[in-house]
Amino acid sequence: MNELSTLRPGAETSGRDVVTFRLGGELLAIRTANLREVLEPGAVTRVPNASPFAAGLINVRGAVVPLCDLRIPLRMPVAGADTDTRVLVLDLELGGVASTVGVIAERVHEVTRIETAALEEVPDVGSRWPAHLVSAVGRRGDEFLIIPDLDAIFSAHLGGAGPASANTA
Repeated sequence: MNELSTLRPGAETSGRDVVTFRLGGELLAIRTANLREVLEPGAVTRVPNASPFAAGLINVRGAVVPLCDLRIPLRMPVAGADTDTRVLVLDLELGGVASTVGVIAERVHEVTRIETAALEEVPDVGSRWPAHLVSAVGRRGDEFLIIPDLDAIFSAHLGGAGPASANTA
C-alpha cells in the first residue's frame, strides 16, 4: 500500500503518527514518516513563470528543494508569512522517484496519533476542499482535521514530479 495513502478510512492499520499544522485557517495532518524536519522560513528563490503552487526554491542543508504551498490546490486563502510560519521538509515518492519538498505551514502544532477509525471520506456535497485532493477528514476536538492526498496534489500540480521538477533524495 502506498505510504501516503495509509491514512484513508478503511486502511488496514489502526492509526498513524502525524504532525498537525494550520494552513488557510484549517487544521491539517501529514504522516510523521514523511517528515524530515521543520524549519523556520529562509531565503526563497523565485522561479520565473512557475506555478503559484511551487513558485520558489529553498536551500535545505545544501540541497535545492521546491517550496510548495498546499493552500493553492486546496483552495485556501493565502496569507503572508509571520513569526509562526514554518516549512515542513518532506521526503516523498513522487512519480516513482524519491523526492524532497518543502511545504509551507502557517503554524505547526504537535505530533500526535490519529486512529483511522476516526477518519471519514470527504463528503461529496458541502466540502470546501476538492475531494480528489483530500484522503480523509476527521474531528480533532471541535474542529475538522484534513488529511491531504499528497500523491494526488503533487501529481496534479508538479506534472508527475519526476527528477526535473523535484529534488531527488
